[in-house]
Amino acid sequence: MEPAGSYGAGKAGSVSFDPVAFFMHPRTILRLLSWVFSIVVFSCIVNEGYINIGSERLLCIFNNNADACNYGVTIGVACFLGSICFLILDAYFPTISNVRDRKRAVLLDLVFSGLASFLWFVGFCFLANQWQATSPDELPLAQGSDAARATIAFCFFSILSWVCMFILCVCVVFSGLSVSAGPAEAAA
Repeated sequence: MEPAGSYGAGKAGSVSFDPVAFFMHPRTILRLLSWVFSIVVFSCIVNEGYINIGSERLLCIFNNNADACNYGVTIGVACFLGSICFLILDAYFPTISNVRDRKRAVLLDLVFSGLASFLWFVGFCFLANQWQATSPDELPLAQGSDAARATIAFCFFSILSWVCMFILCVCVVFSGLSVSAGPAEAAA
């Protein structure tokens, strides 16, 4: 491991921003994928996730359970915004020279990635369960069926992308701690 300081703080400010290298970095690719998956989830629910059958009241296609649609839209929008914020932080991260601020940024990313992974897992289970309980009689001409399946599939893909980001954050935290603590304290 190179002695660059905690969380790479010794290299801060020494490198100019390279957009090609930034967009080829695995963390950036995962963030962009998560961003797209979030867009797909909340847009499928917003566009085709509600139906009205003989009334002006909109019903959720997931077993007429409005909580299922609300949960999918909420987690989709939250992770969409989180992906954008952390993408900006990733671009700004090399210029942060304060070790404490770098550590906070990495730990915030770790917590958000772990929380997003868990919430996407809950969303996948909840939406899949509600879709399984939906009877074909409730959806005339299978209206919204493709959107519901796409929502469930992209919830699953979101789990994978956020878990990968969580694992990358854990690796960064442990490498940052081992560099700052020194070989004797890191082994203890």
